Amino acid sequence: MSGMTENTAIADYWNAYVEEHPKVKDKYDSAWAFGDSPRLANELLELVLQGIKTGTASNKVLFEKQGLSLPFIGGHSILLDGDGVPRAIIETTHIETVPFNEVTAEFAYSEGEDDRSLGSWRHEHEVYFTREFNRYGMPFDPTMKVVCENFRVVHVKPMTIT
Repeated sequence: MSGMTENTAIADYWNAYVEEHPKVKDKYDSAWAFGDSPRLANELLELVLQGIKTGTASNKVLFEKQGLSLPFIGGHSILLDGDGVPRAIIETTHIETVPFNEVTAEFAYSEGEDDRSLGSWRHEHEVYFTREFNRYGMPFDPTMKVVCENFRVVHVKPMTIT
């Protein structure tokens, strides 16, 4: 899908949502996909749509490097699938920035991945954050700041059969 079509699809989806929920028009945060591959994006999106995944962890350093603003409580984000198609809207309900090695078992469970334990969370996220840091020639650091975000799904876009 070309960037233009994608942006139009995102804007159309948001505008339609705001028409039904005018109070949120100033609460738009961003549109994004989970992970760093289409496969991971689709896998994690599916966990959200099933109601299993209600949390996500981000590398705070990358927000700064990419000049992106941090998520905010009450912010609404459009979740994209692995093809960049808007699939749902979430509202951020809680946000906390903590060192990687202090992320709680409760938060790890909210991410809904693997066996939902803190051990598997730490293992998988160290691998993931290491990949992210490698792109910037930086090493993984167990005290790195992690943006721990919890959210609720406020809208799921009906899938159109083509």
